Parts: sequence; structure tokens; C-alpha cells
Amino acid sequence: MTSTPTLLAIFAHPDDEAFSLGGTLTHYARRGVRVVLACATRGEAGKITVPGMTVEDLGAQREQELRDACMALEIPEPVFLDYHDSGRYERTRHNDPRALMNVTPMEIEVKLRVLIEQVQPQVMVTFDPHGGYGHIDHLQIQRAATGAFFSTGHLPLGGPQRLYYTALPYEAAEGLALMGQDLDPLLYGVSPQTVAVRMDVSAYAENKKAALAAHGTQMGEQSLLGRMAPDERARMEARMLGQEIFTVGGTRTGLPSFPLRGLFDGLPGLEALDD
Repeated sequence: MTSTPTLLAIFAHPDDEAFSLGGTLTHYARRGVRVVLACATRGEAGKITVPGMTVEDLGAQREQELRDACMALEIPEPVFLDYHDSGRYERTRHNDPRALMNVTPMEIEVKLRVLIEQVQPQVMVTFDPHGGYGHIDHLQIQRAATGAFFSTGHLPLGGPQRLYYTALPYEAAEGLALMGQDLDPLLYGVSPQTVAVRMDVSAYAENKKAALAAHGTQMGEQSLLGRMAPDERARMEARMLGQEIFTVGGTRTGLPSFPLRGLFDGLPGLEALDD
């Protein structure tokens, strides 16, 4: 592998990174890890959650929001895969051939294989197999990224050594269900025994808050957080800002222990990153 420790995070829309692993990205960036964030779409079909806000080009707006969020997280600007947001509900883009829902996962995987060969990450992170809360774009990216991990082991430098999934602990999934998300916590949440890494990201709370705030079109009064009662929001934010959770999706090395100290734990020559 490249001598530079590298983490490749692969997600579907601007703001996925801030919710799921923003603190973790800042943590490793400060430790000298090259962080590459790949975003499949520009969120063109997202819902504007600020009452009365009009945006001429939502894709361009959300692209800039993601660039601002990356700055807040102290990581480089994102890499866009140039697919289109599929949307949800009445915004679903059934007839857009470039909408992620209408692209075969194999096509996405091929594009990711090229990116993996270019950046040579030791660690990859993407959605869990349920796509967080079941969004079709999340599921498409999860499948393609997982496929790309397993199909790049033949590369001259051995491909990524570890694949992680972001994960919802059962309590967090239960909280989302109580706040109106149509999901079964026992289906979408994971048990404590499944968790491989619990990253304490409380030291990066301000970075994560700033990254979330950068996604202004998505963080308004009509967003999930915006609709919460103050006490519910405080509990959710405490969870999000204090800890980020990961499961193991694949590995090419043995695990030194379980759970792990961090995402690079046990990777030859990189163990000090998780001291």
C-alpha cells in the first residue's frame, strides 16, 4: 500500500458524511491520515427544509454546502462520482437515467475500483447494509462499495485492507422511529455485540456542528432535527456529537482484538494511529 495512511469514505449525498462519521474524519485528518470523501451525487432531488427558501440550482447549492462542510471537518474537498440524486416520495426521479436508483451497482463499482486504484486507501467506510434508513441511493452505494472492496484485492498493492460500515445502535434506531422515521429498530439497529469500533468524537463536536450547519438547505425547521422537541433534539445531538459507531464489512488482515481501538487497529505499520 501507499506509505501515506489513507481513508476512503464513500457516501451518496451531501450531508451523509456529517451525520455518520464527521468526527471520525476530523480525528484521523488531525493524525495525518489522508481523507478522501467520495460523494455519488450532488443531492439535486433533496428536500429544502427551510420554510420559504428558494434555490435556483439545488445541486450546485448542495455541492457548495459539502465543500464548506469538508472545510469545517478539516478534510480535503470531496470527489464527486457525478450521478444524480434519486430523491424520495414525490421527488423520486424514476425517469432520470443518471439517478442512482437507475444505475446498475456494477457500473458504480467499476467507477469506484478506478478511484481505489488511484488513492490506494488502507481503510474504506460506507453505509451499513440497510443504508442507514433504507434510502435507495444509500443501498446502491453500499452494494457497489462493498463489491469494490472485494474486487480490488488483486491490485498490485493488495487493495484496501479493511472495510467498515457506519451503523446505528439499537437505541439510536429506536429514537429515529419514535421521531417519525418508518423503520423497525430491530431491523435497522445493531446489537452491542456487532459493534467493532466506537469512536469517541466528543473532542470534535464543534467541527461536526459546523459541518452540519453548513448543510443549510437540509438543516432547517422542517428537517428531522428541526421538528424535534428541544429535549429530544438535545438527546439526539448528544449521541451524534459524542460517539460514532462502525461494524466490520470485510478485512484482509487478522483482527488483533474485538472490539477494535479504531479503524486502523491491527493494520501493519499503522497501529500507532489508534494509540
